[in-house]
Parts: sequence; C-alpha cells; structure tokens
Amino acid sequence: MKYSKTLSIILFITMLKTAGVAQLVGPFDNYPVYTGKDLGVKYTPAKTVFKVWAPKASAVTLRLYDAGDGGGALSTINMVKGNKGVWKTVVDKDIKNKYYTFQVMQEGKRLLESPDIYAKAVGVNGKRGMVVDLASTNPKNWRNDKKPALKNFTDIIIYELHMRDISVDPNSGIQHKGKYLGLAETGTKSPDGEATGLDHIKELGVTHVHLLPCFDFNSVDETKPAAGQYNWGYDPLNYNVPEGSYSSDPYDGNVRIKEFKKMVQTLHQNGLRVILDVVYNHTSDIDHANFSQFAPGYFYRHNPDGSYSNATGCGNEVASEMPMARKFMIESVVYWAKEYHLDGFRFDLMGVHDIKTMNMISDTLHKIDPTIFVYGEGWTAGNSPMPEALRAVKKNVSKLHEQAVFSDDLRDGLKGGWGDLKEKGFVSGNTKMDESVKFGIVASIPNPQVNYDLVNYDKGPWASEPYETITYASCHDDNTLFDRLKISNPNAPEAELIKMDKLANAVVLTSQGISFLHSGAELLRTKQGVANSFNKPDSINQIDWSRKTKYKAVFAYYKGLIALRKNHPAFRMPFAKMINERLKFVNTGVPGLICYQISNHANGDKWKNILVILNGNKANQALKLPGGVWTIAADENTINEAGIKTVAAGNIDIASTSAYVLYSK
Repeated sequence: MKYSKTLSIILFITMLKTAGVAQLVGPFDNYPVYTGKDLGVKYTPAKTVFKVWAPKASAVTLRLYDAGDGGGALSTINMVKGNKGVWKTVVDKDIKNKYYTFQVMQEGKRLLESPDIYAKAVGVNGKRGMVVDLASTNPKNWRNDKKPALKNFTDIIIYELHMRDISVDPNSGIQHKGKYLGLAETGTKSPDGEATGLDHIKELGVTHVHLLPCFDFNSVDETKPAAGQYNWGYDPLNYNVPEGSYSSDPYDGNVRIKEFKKMVQTLHQNGLRVILDVVYNHTSDIDHANFSQFAPGYFYRHNPDGSYSNATGCGNEVASEMPMARKFMIESVVYWAKEYHLDGFRFDLMGVHDIKTMNMISDTLHKIDPTIFVYGEGWTAGNSPMPEALRAVKKNVSKLHEQAVFSDDLRDGLKGGWGDLKEKGFVSGNTKMDESVKFGIVASIPNPQVNYDLVNYDKGPWASEPYETITYASCHDDNTLFDRLKISNPNAPEAELIKMDKLANAVVLTSQGISFLHSGAELLRTKQGVANSFNKPDSINQIDWSRKTKYKAVFAYYKGLIALRKNHPAFRMPFAKMINERLKFVNTGVPGLICYQISNHANGDKWKNILVILNGNKANQALKLPGGVWTIAADENTINEAGIKTVAAGNIDIASTSAYVLYSK
C-alpha cells in the first residue's frame, strides 16, 4: 500500500492556535511521542541495549552480523514492544564491533533491513549499523582537545571546503588525498614549495573551516575507492556517522570515527574551529531511507493530496515540526557537538525547517557551548506546505535565537544576479548595485543611510544584529567567483578580472557581519565554467595548487585583508547600535563609488578613524578626504597596516575597480 494513498484520504487542513497561522495537520499527529534520550544502540562490555521507535510496527527483528556487508546473520532476535512505540531488546554479552540491522513488519509487509536512524557507526556503504565502543575511537589526548578562543560571532571568518577538493590534486603534496587524514597533515607543500592543505589554511588566517557534508551519504560507492567518484554529499544516508569514502578503511566502522576525530583535533591544535554542513531538510531516497523503515511517511511533509512535498527540490522535505523529527534533529547535532567536538553547524536549506525547531537546536547547543555557531541558507528550493511565517527563512531571522543566514543581497550585488549570468555587479561597473552593497556593508540591519527601494532583493532590513548575517561573494554553489566574473565580462583581460575579484572579497572582509570565503577564492579558483559541479570529476572540482604560485600576489592580498580584519575590531562590531553610531556613509556624488567612515575607536579599535573607499568604476575617481592626516593601509595592490603612505586633506585618486582603507590615529 502506498502511504500517499492513505494520506490522500485522511490528510486535512485545520487552523492551529500556534502563531495564529494555518498549518498542516495529518494522520501522524496521533503517533506516540517518546521523550527518553536512549534511542539507538548503547554498548557496554557486559551488554548492548537496542531501542528503536516504530510506533505502527507489528513486529521488529534485530539481526547481528560479523561484517558490514555479505554473509548470513549470526543471530536473529525478535524485539519487544514497550511504551510510546519503542521496541527494545538486550544482548547480554560483549558484541563490540558486530554489525546489525533492524527489520520492521508493518501492515503485513516486511520493510527493508537497515540501521536505526540513530546509528553512530556503520559498515561499508552504510547498509548495516555497527556496535561501537566510542571511547576506543578517541585519539590520544582527545579529552584535552581545546577549542581556539572565540569572543564574538562577528570575529568569525569562515573557509568553506570540500574534503576531497582540498587535497586530491596530484600537486598537493598530501599523502592521504581526499581523506580526513589529508586535512590533518601538516608540512605539506606543492612542487613549488608553497604550503598546501591545512598549512595553507592556517597561513591564510581564517578562524573556522566549514566542511561540506561529511556525514554518511548515499551517492558514492565506498567499495570502489579507485573509481574517483565525486559528490558534494547533500544526499543523507546515516546522519550520525562520518562518510566512509573519506576514511582510509570504509569497511571497519571504527576507522572513519577515529580519523574524523583526529582531523578535528589537529585543526583545533592549529587554531581552527570546525563547522559541519548538515542536511536535515531531506533524504536522498524516500523508499530506501532509514526514516521510512521505522515510521513510513511520518518524517516527511506532505501536500494536501497526500503526495510528498518538495521544498528542497530533491523529491521530499523532512517535517522538522513533527515531534520525533524535531527530537532527532536536536539529538543529532548535540551528538556531533559532544562526541566530535564540533564548533558550528551550517544548515542546508534552513528555510525548510520550522522556527521552533531551529530555536530549540540553537538553545540546546548554546547550553553546551555558547560559542557554537549556527547558520544556514535562509531560503528553500521550492514551495512548502508549511506557511512561510513559521519557517526559518531570511525574512524571519530576527525570530531566530543566535543564528545567521547568508546575504544573497550582497553576494549578487557584488557580482550580479544568480539568475542571469550575464548581469554585471558592483565590481564590474554596475552602479545600480550601490545600495545592495551598502546594505551588505552594514550586515543587513536597519540603517538610515541605506535606500532599501534600490536594494536588489530585500526592500527592508532583515537582520536585527550583525551576527545574523553571513557576508560573502561565493560558495560551492554556482560558479566560482572568478568564473562568474569571466562569464559576465567576456571581453575583460585577466588583469581586470583579478581586480574585480579582489574588490569583491575586499568588500566582504571589510564589511560588518560574519565573513565567509569559498576555498580557493584566494587562488582565483576555477571550475572551468561548470556551476553545479556536485557530481563532476576531480579535474573540475579540485583545488589546483599550482595557482598559488601563479597568483601569489592575489593570495598575499587575501591574506592581508584577513589579517586587517582580525587586527581591527572596527570591521566586526558585535551590535547594530554600535554600527549605526560609528559607521557613516559619505556621499561621494559618484555612482559606483562608495565611501564610509568608522569613527572614534569603534569597538575598541586602536585606529581612531577608518575610511573605506570602494570604487566599482572602470575609471579612476577623485574623492575629497575629510580633514586631517590619513595613512593608506590598503590600496588596489597592497595591504600594509604600518602604512603605504600618508595623505593630507584634499583629493585622493582612487584606482579603478579597487578598495582603499585609510586610517587616522
């Protein structure tokens, strides 16, 4: 029987009192809610307890195996149903490293054998769970693992990377290419002697590494490591298990856990915090998903006709508002935070999730560690039956508790709209983007000097505080920044494209909010014009480390901008009130020429006054300076906080397509 048929008969819409908004209510509302925190597999040498939530099952069978794939079951155990839809059994002996599956009988039909949704270790390709002694997977001195210090969220500078991209280039000098251990290697160099991998990231100076999905995903066959398979990993299989293809041995469920922890520990030791990209908004395959083997239909949203809703563009969307789905999401991130010492979570298509769930996630994480950073995409990929007023979309960010969303206003203001690759942005001379850039500079907060009527997307502020805005020019999605600029400026020589690229991230790194960089942007990364490269080969996706030598001056410029931001708290003010008091735009009278002054030792900065001048025009522009003596700390080529030169009040010539930073003491 198709569950959508059942739903089409009994699903209906009613009015809920919550927020006074219409919401979907369906047949799953009468499912029991289990509040215990012991679902899954709990191991001790004396016994292992198995508990799963399968509220409508007529029987649940546990099978134990010697291996993660192949071979017959060592034993078959019928589980016992208890309260609130929970089935339980206990094996009273040491079964460490044995593998297992559950199989549910429901409505006279046997569902698929699968791990439980809480599985913490699995065999190859994640088809069987593994009984794991987590303490034995800890690297040496794991208990003493110490996170790098973090005072304010606005101090964060994020570097988004893909586990395979960062190391798989033959010229990376990294031994464990495409692996967790590859990111944990130090002392690696390109053939030209330039630092690569972890040492490169450390040299660049960012504060946080954002890992594209590293939980166990569905699209890469872990039995074929030599096949060079590639995926970004936005197709979840086992949410609480590291992906096996990034480990040195995907067959042994312990190895991926040990190596992931070793990577986190090494990143922490090198001054970098670690963020995991999480994808709770959908699963890769409804029929085969673990969710569907224990409570078919429950974990997904449905349209009024009973069909699966699809706000993710992936064929389904997880119903985060359902109590057991909400419970799972909260307990999953808590597990990653505690067991793997993670420092943040980036939520894919966060706009699919309901506000209540996201706030419960944030509040729970911040009780564990108030410096854990939570952010995500404040949009969806399609329409959802859940009303927008209840979802964690960008316009509702002020209702969220200490969470941030990406500013597509600034992103597309800088380089041009995502829907029209030929459209130019501010850095390519489009003067119609000035207000969008100004909106980004003040981190999307209310500001009297921004003309919201001229902002590209949002016609009003959506952030209440600067830590709610991720300021960026590019990420893994769509074309790299350098490729995008080439597409929209097909006749521009490379030297001009480089100036545009540098200006774009100069804006990002001098703006308020939280800075975000796509890995390799500092090397003018190219994916050869391929935008959605989620399943393309390494030849498209890998970071080409020879570009660090070829574009050494660009790397030095990015590195200098990051140091400038870190050394000067005026660029990372923590409160909207402070920004509006200390940051004032100067009317240049020239379209495409943005100037603002940050005054009076803002946020405790050692520089009394800072002047930032952004020239998106293709021609040099003259600007009259405020009175006094000013020191140029950054121009189109150089970042030098000690001063490139000093200039007195009067006109200053600002080079085309460039950013200047000046200060007075």
